[in-house]
Amino acid sequence: MAPTSTLEPAQDTERTTKLAPRWSVILHNDPITTMDFVTDLLRTLFHKSQADAVRLMYEVHNSGSAVVEITSLERAELYCEQIASLARPRGFPLVATLEPAD
Repeated sequence: MAPTSTLEPAQDTERTTKLAPRWSVILHNDPITTMDFVTDLLRTLFHKSQADAVRLMYEVHNSGSAVVEITSLERAELYCEQIASLARPRGFPLVATLEPAD
C-alpha cells in the first residue's frame, strides 16, 4: 500500500508591501525673514550643503516658495514645528507648510 500524504490547498503567499505616502515640506517667502537665516536653517535643520541651501533660499525668495524636503508625514510635521520654533524667537514670521508629494 502506497503511503498517503496530506496535501494542503494552495495558499496565496504573495504579499504586496506599500510604502507610506510622502509629504513635501514647503518653505514660504516673507518680507522679514533674512536670507542668511533661511540659508542657515536649511543647512542645520535639513542638512543641505551650502550650495543647495543658497539655491533653495533663492528659489523661496524669487518664486515665493520651494519644496525643501520630501519625507514622511510625521517628519514633515516635525520640520514645520521646528521651523516655527526657531524663527519666532528671532522675530521672523517664516512659515512652512506640507502637502502630499506627487
